[in-house]
Amino acid sequence: MTEQEVRQQLVDLAKSMFDRGYATGGAGNLSVKLDQKHILATPTGSSFGRLDPQTLSLLTIDGEHLSGDKPSKEVAFHLEVYRHRPQSNAVVHLHSTYLTALSCLNGLDPQNVIKAFTPYYVMRVGQLPLIPYYNPGDKSIAVEVGKLAASNAAFLLANHGPIISGKDILDAVDNAEELEETAKLYFTLKGEYIAYISDDNVARLKAKKP
Repeated sequence: MTEQEVRQQLVDLAKSMFDRGYATGGAGNLSVKLDQKHILATPTGSSFGRLDPQTLSLLTIDGEHLSGDKPSKEVAFHLEVYRHRPQSNAVVHLHSTYLTALSCLNGLDPQNVIKAFTPYYVMRVGQLPLIPYYNPGDKSIAVEVGKLAASNAAFLLANHGPIISGKDILDAVDNAEELEETAKLYFTLKGEYIAYISDDNVARLKAKKP
């Protein structure tokens, strides 16, 4: 794909998520690697529903802003994903309803917030570690993400929302949608006697992940 096609794809996917309620106002951000040295990211405070392909932020993989509008301060944790997880070429950060609600609960397992009860969650995401709470823009978020990125495709920021990566922007968006649906199911089933997937089957599902 050309750079212009990638820009338009990012804008179209962001609008689709906005229209379906995965993002509201100026919350959340997206990024995608153009090559091994450059990424495109959504500008600070921008709405997923009103992005302009030409004003997306162009940065180096080291975080230098080259052109376009000023990038979100949260691009720092996107960069940590790219540095530590080379198979990931796109990152989605949302304040989606169910995952954000989940992030506000006490007593979550920091190693894996959602115990597997569907195979699709395992195949798409694997597991969901919890990042401790820091105020938005705090550099510690990127540090914590960097520590876990090599072995995890997604993270849940406490009292904030999810970070999800993928092999490309389509894969990252699909992963984000599956994860939000899993959180929705979690709340739907809460209080019920859930039939969790066995550890053996979870291991087999993870082995099938590309």
